Amino acid sequence: MDNLDFSSLSEDFRKSGGLGSKIRPFFPIFGQHQEQTLCYLDSAASSQKPKVVIDRLVHYLSYEHANIHRGAYRLSSEATANYDSARHTVARFLNASTDESIVFTKGATEAVNLVAHSFEEYFSPGDVILLSLLEHHSNIVPWQLLAARKGLKIEWIGVNKDASLDLDDFRSKLKIFKPRLVSVTAVSNAFGTVVPLEDVVDQAHEIGAKVLIDASQAVMHRPFDVQSLQADFLAFTGHKIYGPTGIGVLYAREDLLEKMNPFQGGGDMIETVSTEGSTWAKGVRKFEAGTPPIAEAIALGTAIDFISAIGFDRIIAHESNLFKKAYSLLSSEPGVTVYGPASGGGLQASILSFSVDGIHPHDLATIADSFNVQIRAGHHCAMPAMKALGLRSTARASIGLYSDIYDFERLIEAIRHSRKLLGPK
Repeated sequence: MDNLDFSSLSEDFRKSGGLGSKIRPFFPIFGQHQEQTLCYLDSAASSQKPKVVIDRLVHYLSYEHANIHRGAYRLSSEATANYDSARHTVARFLNASTDESIVFTKGATEAVNLVAHSFEEYFSPGDVILLSLLEHHSNIVPWQLLAARKGLKIEWIGVNKDASLDLDDFRSKLKIFKPRLVSVTAVSNAFGTVVPLEDVVDQAHEIGAKVLIDASQAVMHRPFDVQSLQADFLAFTGHKIYGPTGIGVLYAREDLLEKMNPFQGGGDMIETVSTEGSTWAKGVRKFEAGTPPIAEAIALGTAIDFISAIGFDRIIAHESNLFKKAYSLLSSEPGVTVYGPASGGGLQASILSFSVDGIHPHDLATIADSFNVQIRAGHHCAMPAMKALGLRSTARASIGLYSDIYDFERLIEAIRHSRKLLGPK
């Protein structure tokens, strides 16, 4: 497939006059709902896919497919080149110093599990891992499993009543426990809390701790520079950044990857295999056993090119403006309580977690769907975060490139209808 003309695409964005509903023609799913506009407010769970990403995936599978690293023929060589090109695209996107710091995984969950297994020798019994109460379960459970295997301790950074990270508690826990690893989210998937990563990384490094950042809810909303941030590890998933499912990324400092053991054994991650033992491939291939998600990695590269063509200046302007309007709309609606740092003027991004008096979040989500509004309901795989705020579940609306204020106006209609049906009489 010829390289997509993203300069032309960028011009199309400029002519369209903005994001929101004006960018929806680039996303096929919005074209099939003619009777009633699709108001998709669940991008934090998974984003919709632009046509260029779908086309790239289909074209590869239709005309380009072959296994990589294993063939001396043209199709295999071209597939290998495209797979390697996708790795380069990710490295450039994160401003990594080398492509050899980018490991493809099947998602952010696997990326965190990879570190928890392959970095295991870094820890000794009694060492402390410091997590925040804001974390998604995928940045909790792997460390709990590691702690059980190695006799480690897990300590927790508290949260304030507005769901912001308690930085005083963070500094105190660093001083008291001297953790070997700090693993934190960039943005809370439950409340949209923006974590001050620069402060977290700098202070953790001062006491000698390594830092892993779960950037799954952040990389589609703002740029990341892993060199400037001095992150040791950073993970994100492809399906939230307008790419396909089944693909994720682990960024790790190259010197750390060299010291880490393989995560899985199999083909392609070996240098030699004999009856006496095996030796490992050099670089990131050591962590990519078997046939990788080739098509998905290539399509992820296209998704990154897509948002790069739009530009983070446009994305940030659109999403921050929409968030302010949506927050105002929801928080001023009778019977609605919105959670998160924005309630006190703090930093909150793209996610609005809320409750409606007398209405269970699951009932609200079901009624909202009858209005063709898609929201998430439940604990959002963040049970410790919910418990910290005294909640069992919330409704959650989240913003993407294609989100518009009309989506939230429609959500308000659904909320009012649910209160009429199920609310206090």
